[in-house]
Amino acid sequence: MKTSDFRFDLPPELIAQQPLAERSASRLLVVPPGDAAFADRGIRDLPELLRAGDLLVFNDTRVIPARLFGHKATGGRVEILIERLLGDDVVKAQVGASKTPKPGSLIELDGGGNAEVIARDDRGFFTLRFHVEGELTDWLQRVGQLPLPPYIERTPDAADAERYQTVFAERAGAVAAPTAGLHFDEALLQALRDRGVDDARVTLHVGAGTFQPVRVDNLDDHRMHSEWIDVPQALVDKVKATRAAGGRVIAVGTTVLRALESAWIKSRALTPDDLQPFSGETDIFIHPGIPVRSVDGLVTNFHLPESTLLMLVSAFAGRERILAAYEHAVRERYRFFSYGDAMLLWPQDDVSRK
Repeated sequence: MKTSDFRFDLPPELIAQQPLAERSASRLLVVPPGDAAFADRGIRDLPELLRAGDLLVFNDTRVIPARLFGHKATGGRVEILIERLLGDDVVKAQVGASKTPKPGSLIELDGGGNAEVIARDDRGFFTLRFHVEGELTDWLQRVGQLPLPPYIERTPDAADAERYQTVFAERAGAVAAPTAGLHFDEALLQALRDRGVDDARVTLHVGAGTFQPVRVDNLDDHRMHSEWIDVPQALVDKVKATRAAGGRVIAVGTTVLRALESAWIKSRALTPDDLQPFSGETDIFIHPGIPVRSVDGLVTNFHLPESTLLMLVSAFAGRERILAAYEHAVRERYRFFSYGDAMLLWPQDDVSRK
């Protein structure tokens, strides 16, 4: 398939620049399988759209203040966007400067301390070692800036520190939020539990690569970015129990689908009973032609044209069906991207993943 097969027209004014006053006030476009009509609902309707015995899986990653500023010894300004915490004050990062910093050079950091350039890989990412006061994660909380997506054209404010995190964010390490989870507040989570819908957690530390455009025409030539995931035994046990009882496994966000599908592949699973825990790197690229077997439903936000995330949801629900849903969303003035509205997708064939 071609990258251009995933193009759609989006009026710029539909790109949400601010979150709504309440998390669960977002709209929800329900996309049933087959040719059934789309339904314009709200995220608060999820309890009646799901059924007792279903399992919602959330990503519990926490966004770190990953954007930093400083200068080189020559005085040139530098912007750093941390991609991954590697441990021992070492990070993988993007570095923006008028001239590429060389290994061995130092970047003096706004807020105190410096970052030593260790290496640069073939994809343009730098390995940096930080020399700052105290623990790096604590220093980042004091000095770093929340890395809002590039399509949000404003500086982060105090409200973003709370609203660009899910209410269940626990494990620090992401540089972008798992945005489908942003719609859930405690009241909605309790309403789902009262309905008999269970929930569980995986971790995928979202990297800045999620915003990178596909730069090739043929999808077979695309090289996917890598992210760290943890699919624990507790989640595997819940998935197996849910399926055994006839319930459905519903991913909240493309990051959850990516994590579960990666664990499925790493397990060489043929059925849900074969799924095993997995912790490590994944560079899986899910697009039409790649079967999705690990989940039965998906709650997701709207994604960028020609993006790998749009390709992922198209693999799950069908490209033509997704593009028709996006056309409907534009016509009905849904809000797009990270602070935008959501969709509830069912697989294109409505066949349970076996």
